Amino acid sequence: MKFSCLKSDLLSALSIALKAVPSKTSLPILECILMEAQDGELKLTTNDMEMGIETVIDAQVKEQGKLALNAKIFSEIVRKLPEDTVVVEEKENRSVLISCGKAKFTIAGQEGNDFPMPPAVEKKNAVQVSQFTLKELIRQTIFSVSDNENNKVMTGEFFEINENELKVTSLDGHRISIRNVTLKENYAPTSAIIPGKMLLEIGKILPGDMDQNVNLYFMERHVLVEFNRTVIVSRLIEGKYYNVNQMIISDYDTKVVVNKREMMDCIDRAILLVRDSDKRPVILSIHDEGISMNMNTSLGNMDEEITVFKEGNDLTIGFNPKFLMDALRAIDEEEVAIYMTNAKAPCFIRDVNNSYIYLILPVNINAR
Repeated sequence: MKFSCLKSDLLSALSIALKAVPSKTSLPILECILMEAQDGELKLTTNDMEMGIETVIDAQVKEQGKLALNAKIFSEIVRKLPEDTVVVEEKENRSVLISCGKAKFTIAGQEGNDFPMPPAVEKKNAVQVSQFTLKELIRQTIFSVSDNENNKVMTGEFFEINENELKVTSLDGHRISIRNVTLKENYAPTSAIIPGKMLLEIGKILPGDMDQNVNLYFMERHVLVEFNRTVIVSRLIEGKYYNVNQMIISDYDTKVVVNKREMMDCIDRAILLVRDSDKRPVILSIHDEGISMNMNTSLGNMDEEITVFKEGNDLTIGFNPKFLMDALRAIDEEEVAIYMTNAKAPCFIRDVNNSYIYLILPVNINAR
């Protein structure tokens, strides 16, 4: 195998492929990146046995072949090379010469056929969504995915497609995030629980172009995501997702419309008094003149008043400040509407079209 390509192209491809290299594994071959050079292209493949990535760049291929290289070592070498054309050439006993300008490295390679390939997924009935839309959907919901592996279903996001409607839901037991978008075409009803880890990595590497699409292929046990010259395949999470519709109510006793930036800045100032280990709530006292926000911790006390439009009853209620901030940060509108029933019932942040719905459970402030 012998090929050459621009360092910038190779580094961009490596930054994508490295997302599926496990940090710890009992199979040393999985610490490698598979490189296949043929027909003017270089394909990089990685696989952590839950998610696999294939990405392709243009290359000058002088000798076709494939070889597995330690992903960390190879990527660090490429990162430190001068900005020039990189030449990679297989030598005897699968050693690999990497040269760029006056710099030369020789590292050990492994048999490419020993690398476990990601599962093959048949590309049928693609669901198309713009790169921008998918990137935004992930950004606006991923923070509600649970990291508790004891409840596997909560570690993923529920994708539901019905004709031209796509609904994405995530929850962690304390909050729920829902986003609804309208697709350009109609599709057969489909639902799947996609691992949060996969979506998090996709959100990082998706360019987010409005004019470029992502193809989603849903199989019984896998999902394949294809964009530009990159393919990501992952196992789906098995199990039945929670029926969040029964948790969403339209009734309320108190409604406030607040300037999002003003409320975020206020919460941001409040959490200056919160230690990492001290989970203190921000307390909202809602009255006709506005909202009095209070934070009381061992480090001190903070009070601030913000002006809102209020409808309904006065209410004093407490929330985890991070949960409020996450939801507000995900909303693009300048003003948001918050709906509440009482101090023990969840609040809802949503727009009139329900294109977004955020449910947050309150904190029992009487027990603190």
